Amino acid sequence: MKSLLLSVVALCSATAALALDPPATLPSWLAGAWEMHEGKSWSDEYWTAPRAGLMIGAARMGKGDTLQMWESTRIERKADGSISFFAQPRGVPAAEFPLVAHGDGMIEFANPAHDYPQRIRYWREGRLLKARISLIDGSKPMEWSYAPLGGD
Repeated sequence: MKSLLLSVVALCSATAALALDPPATLPSWLAGAWEMHEGKSWSDEYWTAPRAGLMIGAARMGKGDTLQMWESTRIERKADGSISFFAQPRGVPAAEFPLVAHGDGMIEFANPAHDYPQRIRYWREGRLLKARISLIDGSKPMEWSYAPLGGD
């Protein structure tokens, strides 16, 4: 039983280490102009292509002609090689969310010390860009499904 427990702990540690190992490149699949419409509500998100270890993003959300929220974001490879997501809603000082997981067409960041969100995840489903924010345990999720801006 003890060896089984040690094996499980070793496997979990190895899996965690793999999840934290940053990707060789930033998520170029995120680059582009994205939009979502649900009735009168709308959301836009824009990401530059990776260059010099940085992707710059911007987002805005509203209803009809009313802007409800805007945000400046970036995904940055830091000097130590780690990757973090930085968010500045309405221009407040940036909050940092270190990389916690990545895969083919998926990247996730988390900061359990932040009030909300604590977890930020982007992934692709075909031509769609999906985004989800939540608390660290996955509760209180908000999700977006973006199509390419001006797409069919």
